[in-house]
Amino acid sequence: MSHPATISIINGHLIDPANQIDEAKDLHIAHGKILAIGHTPEGFNAEQTIDASGQIVCPGLIDLSARLREPGDEHKATIASETAAAAKGGITTLCCPPDTNPIIDTPAVAEMIQHKARQSGFCRVLPIGALTKGLQGEHLSEMAALQKAGCVALSNALTPISNTLVERRILEYAATFGITAFLRPEDPYLNNQGCAHEGPVAARLGLPGIPEAAETVAIARDLALAEQTGCHVHFCNLSGGTAVSKIRQSNLPVTADVAAYQLFLTEDNLVGFNSNCHVIPPLRSHNDKEALRQGVADSTISAICSSHQPHEPDAKKAPFPSTAPGISGLETLLPLTLKLVDEGLLNLSDAISRITCGPASILKLPLGQLSVGSSADLCLFDPQKHWQLTTDEMLSHGHNTPFLGYEFRGKVTHTLLEGRLTYSNTPSQINPEAQSI
Repeated sequence: MSHPATISIINGHLIDPANQIDEAKDLHIAHGKILAIGHTPEGFNAEQTIDASGQIVCPGLIDLSARLREPGDEHKATIASETAAAAKGGITTLCCPPDTNPIIDTPAVAEMIQHKARQSGFCRVLPIGALTKGLQGEHLSEMAALQKAGCVALSNALTPISNTLVERRILEYAATFGITAFLRPEDPYLNNQGCAHEGPVAARLGLPGIPEAAETVAIARDLALAEQTGCHVHFCNLSGGTAVSKIRQSNLPVTADVAAYQLFLTEDNLVGFNSNCHVIPPLRSHNDKEALRQGVADSTISAICSSHQPHEPDAKKAPFPSTAPGISGLETLLPLTLKLVDEGLLNLSDAISRITCGPASILKLPLGQLSVGSSADLCLFDPQKHWQLTTDEMLSHGHNTPFLGYEFRGKVTHTLLEGRLTYSNTPSQINPEAQSI
């Protein structure tokens, strides 16, 4: 494999929250690493120059939850299609939850996913291994072997671990190996196969509800076990305000993320039985949405993710409770996060931190930063560019998003992974070597 080109990115405005950089600076890349920021090294000759005038240059985005549907559900999407969509959205690293088919509960599956991602070359894919065999919640997986095979964390995906003793053993074992446990807090009995937030909208539409207590009860249990075991617990995809308060008040070294769409949509968006708003955990009340936003603002929630779940059109065409939950979110992660800036919730540097160094810190990886010597993973975007999300605009095979037709501000112009151009709004600029990293 030959080395990537030497590249200079000039005239851009660098924002790197990890290093508290927020100013106009040039950036120089060699051998897939950041060589220099600001000054041009003596003898450096750029084989390619990107003029980033009027653009923001920031670390490549890191997405903590993106289902790529391969292996097992290739009729919905593939690793190649979804990592291409990720690159178009400025994402250079994404985490793949373990509920593939076969499940990521063996090193072989973890290694296969990473191999296919390297073949596609658009995005770094980090598998999340299964906490329990077959995600059944009964027997511990081979955690150490999964960690060795490249799994950056372990999770039971969308299946709650109902046995509290099993969860305790899991967290004890994970703590022994320094493994982060990704938990989606939900009491399966209180969920009771619901499909919407238990409240006035679900009652009016006749939809089975999931009370906020389903999340709150699980959070309380998980916090108690995190304190008992010393395991680093990360809470995935929070949906309720009470959960945010409990995490904030716990003073435990736990972390949390939220899906970008939860910061903008509520139960009111279900009116008309809009199946593109069928998600689990469900969209909750206006007060919950505001509490989630406050959690993002005060860093109780340190990462915003896409919770990307692409589906084929038929999966959203049944009666609402029978439709497949999930939103295709890779290509709206950055613009939705930037919308928080427009609405005055965050400044631009803090917003970018929630999708770069925030998730990198949760994963304990030296990514999401523009330090000299670090991997040249970069996102360049035009903060003033207005655009509309259409199906023609999307590279993801899943067009299941309630944001179709929305106008966004902020458009990715270039994405670089390890110094290779993996997306450009001028496609002829893309380095063909990006396909073979």
